[in-house]
Amino acid sequence: MNQNRKSNKEIMLLIVFAAVVCLCVLNFSDLVSFGANFIGMLKPFIIGAAIAFVINLPMKFVEETWLSRMPKKMQNSKRTIGIVLSLLFFVAVIVFVVISVIPQTGRTLNQLTQKIPVFFNNVIMQAEILLADNPEALAFLNSLELQSMNWDGILSKAADFLKNGVGSLVSSTVTVAGSVFGSIVNGVISFIFSIYILSQKEKLKNQAECFVKAYFKEKTQNKIFYVTSLLYRNFSKFLTGQCVEAVILGALFVVAMTIFKMPYAFMIGVLIAFTALIPLVGAFIGCFVGAFFILIDDPVKAVWFVVMFLIIQQLEGNLIYPKVVGNSVGLPSLWVLVAVTLGSSMFGVVGMLMFIPLFSTAYTLIREDVNRRIQSKKNVTEGKEKAREK
Repeated sequence: MNQNRKSNKEIMLLIVFAAVVCLCVLNFSDLVSFGANFIGMLKPFIIGAAIAFVINLPMKFVEETWLSRMPKKMQNSKRTIGIVLSLLFFVAVIVFVVISVIPQTGRTLNQLTQKIPVFFNNVIMQAEILLADNPEALAFLNSLELQSMNWDGILSKAADFLKNGVGSLVSSTVTVAGSVFGSIVNGVISFIFSIYILSQKEKLKNQAECFVKAYFKEKTQNKIFYVTSLLYRNFSKFLTGQCVEAVILGALFVVAMTIFKMPYAFMIGVLIAFTALIPLVGAFIGCFVGAFFILIDDPVKAVWFVVMFLIIQQLEGNLIYPKVVGNSVGLPSLWVLVAVTLGSSMFGVVGMLMFIPLFSTAYTLIREDVNRRIQSKKNVTEGKEKAREK
């Protein structure tokens, strides 16, 4: 009787499962739309959790070092002081980058209006010298009349077009205003949510542990705790190592460019350090912008800057990065490329930063499972061989 009831229960569960799968297949588009809307509703809280995780790294350091010897009377204010100091640290970094890059970029763009005509005239003069033995090519070059072009007028019209175009677009598009307002609201909600998480992180951790212990068996509990601790360790070490490596890389460029008397040394160094936070491709973005600025000032130095960039990149990739980040992520370069490609295609720069630790965690878990299975089969084989010998 009990066996029949058990069989009937299994059949009913299979029928219900098949019905749910059929409904999902028939209404797949509606299901995807619902999932997207649901994720959109949770987006501020997801971003807030990510902000809390990033802020927690310097906050944990501050609490364990600077605030560890606070008097007992001030222990209740320890968390508040840690959050405030961590936020001030991030604000100081952002202000430092803005002050270092934006004013110099503005001055450089103003200088470009004077340097671009001179640059093109020098290019034309060099081309005329090189093409002196080829009258047909020289005649074609002269027919372009590049030297007589009104560069001031062209740049002025381009600036007016951008100003008027952007101004009219912002003023006439209500959707843009609504989306900006929505982004501001979501940003405020995310920030407030992150502060709540940081102020009560121990309580939230205890609640999560109690939930897991209440609803899962001991073996599953240990697995969940192991995976979450592995995720936390991979994300923490990756973000910390990436920041330290970016600072070292930017400092190397500032020192090297100062030694070789290249222009915009400090600005380009800070820019490369900031863009180097993006894995694999970030430093090349800074290199492109820096090479462009130097090219207008001195084309020869721009070429040497690119050569210097390639040399420093090799030095950083083969010596510095393994020492600073080391094997903390534990992900081969091939899978780093896959993680960056998939992350960027799905979630942009944030996806690039998220997918490397996620892939690293999955890679570690799969590797441990594979090694465990191989070792288990090896033990079985050895046991059989010993049994045959006996």
